[in-house]
Amino acid sequence: MTDTVAQATPDTKAAPDTMAWDSGLQRLMMIYLPLGCFVLILLFPFYWMAITSFKPNAELMNYKAHNPFWISSPTLAHIKHLLFDTAYPRWLWTTMLVAIGSTTLSLIASTLAAYAIERLRFRGSPYVGLGIYLAYLVPPSILFIPLATVVVQFGLFDSPMALILVYPTFLVPFCTWLLIGYFKSIPYELEECALVDGATRLQILRRITLPLAVPGLISAGIFSFTLSWNEFIYALAFIQSGANKTVPVAILTELVTGDVYQWGALMAGSLPVAIFYSLFVDYYVSSLTGAVKE
Repeated sequence: MTDTVAQATPDTKAAPDTMAWDSGLQRLMMIYLPLGCFVLILLFPFYWMAITSFKPNAELMNYKAHNPFWISSPTLAHIKHLLFDTAYPRWLWTTMLVAIGSTTLSLIASTLAAYAIERLRFRGSPYVGLGIYLAYLVPPSILFIPLATVVVQFGLFDSPMALILVYPTFLVPFCTWLLIGYFKSIPYELEECALVDGATRLQILRRITLPLAVPGLISAGIFSFTLSWNEFIYALAFIQSGANKTVPVAILTELVTGDVYQWGALMAGSLPVAIFYSLFVDYYVSSLTGAVKE
């Protein structure tokens, strides 16, 4: 009986070496090589921005005498010009103020809307949620004309407050749709128990639902902040004076004179956005995956 079992068992002693070689080569060709190409293509623009920010103009304008992919004589002249010869600190402060204000308004409105659509269960609530998300798909190039009329009528033209009130028009739909999915992952039995104990809807939202939906709130907040920071069309249409411009608009309109592009200052002005996003993108992705795990 033992001999029969031994004969029936396949001989795999010689297989591991071949399989290990094949799997290692396959892993190299199917995983590491495509991943390396993807990382190179993804990170090269940021590398180019960084070296351009510290290159002197002589190296920027003469690629025949200097290596375009490396810095021979690093300089801080572009950053000095950006900080002390332009209104970049004012632009940065305005952008931060607009991004924080619009994000706060969007989170408040989208939280209440998402909770009402998901938990109050009124007639037609699924269609309301779908309609809110479809509103996000309307391009800003269509909406900025009627919004400009409203902004002028309310006397908010050329004011950061105009951007704070306009940005939620495209932030609230997506944030509401995102938070609806997070509220669905929270067991409704918790709220039923709180209702039996006499808690109101606002108390349930504040003490039970929101603490459990923190990953969703963080994801929606990061999305709103980065989108508000990088928004261009509304900031270009509603802000006229140079002092009130946001960074994405100011570095293109104030640092380009005629056909002369101040490439060093342009790249240096764009670096804070890239650095800020790189610091929070990991937490943004982990928040999204955390909701899936729940």
